Amino acid sequence: MASDLLSTPPPLAPPKTRDATVNWLRLIRSRRVGPATFFRLLAEHGTAEAALSALPQVAANAGVKKYVPVSFQAAEAELRQGENIGARLLCYGSANYPSQLVDIPDPPPVLWALGDTSLTERPILSLVGARNASSLGTRMATALARGLGEAGFVIASGLARGVDTAAHLASLDTGTIAVQAGGVDTIYPRENADLHDQISKSGLRISEQPIGLQPMARHFPRRNRLISGLGRAVVVVEAAAKSGSLITAREALDQGRDVLVVPGHPFDARSAGCNMLIRDGATLVRSAKDVIESVAAPRQADRTPEPKRTNTPAHSAGAAHARILGLLGPTPIAEDQLIRDLKLHPDLVTPQLVTLEMEGKITRQPGGLLAKTI
Repeated sequence: MASDLLSTPPPLAPPKTRDATVNWLRLIRSRRVGPATFFRLLAEHGTAEAALSALPQVAANAGVKKYVPVSFQAAEAELRQGENIGARLLCYGSANYPSQLVDIPDPPPVLWALGDTSLTERPILSLVGARNASSLGTRMATALARGLGEAGFVIASGLARGVDTAAHLASLDTGTIAVQAGGVDTIYPRENADLHDQISKSGLRISEQPIGLQPMARHFPRRNRLISGLGRAVVVVEAAAKSGSLITAREALDQGRDVLVVPGHPFDARSAGCNMLIRDGATLVRSAKDVIESVAAPRQADRTPEPKRTNTPAHSAGAAHARILGLLGPTPIAEDQLIRDLKLHPDLVTPQLVTLEMEGKITRQPGGLLAKTI
């Protein structure tokens, strides 16, 4: 019950006017406002404009002095930049927002999309793997992406070197979605410049980051939750014991997606993560046929999601902050686990988490995890 309340934002109407859209951008781009805080503020105040008016006082209550939200002019400039390159802003709750992302923890309030957004209406499988992929790994990714594309699936990946690049190239003709860690207009890595252009013409590129943002290390884990969230399952081809692909696999499990893994040679470090996943219960696959049999026949995604409603009580502090900080440490734990440890109703805890996040005392991480800021 607690997990459902925490993972799904309350129902809300997407912005209907340009000014309202700009205010959504202002709110999510404002300092220390992540997806969870965004939805909480909207639920409490009704509109982004009202939330923005209240935000300085919310920040002041959290001990943040002289807080100033992102200006209307700055958000309007980002909107114009996106429009100038032909990108579309997809807002949570709108008909063109990917329905697959509605039920993941911390869904992005806004997404920039460049290309064919109708691809999100088709069944999607995510395919990820090593950047330094071996020749065999690259060939395997190519064969899987091609076979799954011919079977009717769109392939989602992260537009990185190695396996991601092979997966996108093999699915250009059948449907491919690239989820970017930086701005949707940012070319990364540079050698994939031509592939960027090809995907924007025949596929789809999406990002929750601002236009023009150069990707940094901290952006990739958040990008990975969108890759896994889009797919009905995640297929992993070559992944080291500590790799971004394993982060994507863990995100998939947290999101209720299947994890399918291509096994590798025990002596190849690039397959250590894959073999660990299989040891821990992931489904072993050898071909596109194995993947298709595992996920069953493609089905159309539901385009009219109905998120669960949560109550939104007013903020109350007291000793709650001390109790929360006492239970948290630098090692992240699940938010619903924290609530169980506190033995309090989620509606009493989540306002305190918003305040602590605004104070910079706690950090939200992908997968609904919380950690104490050190």
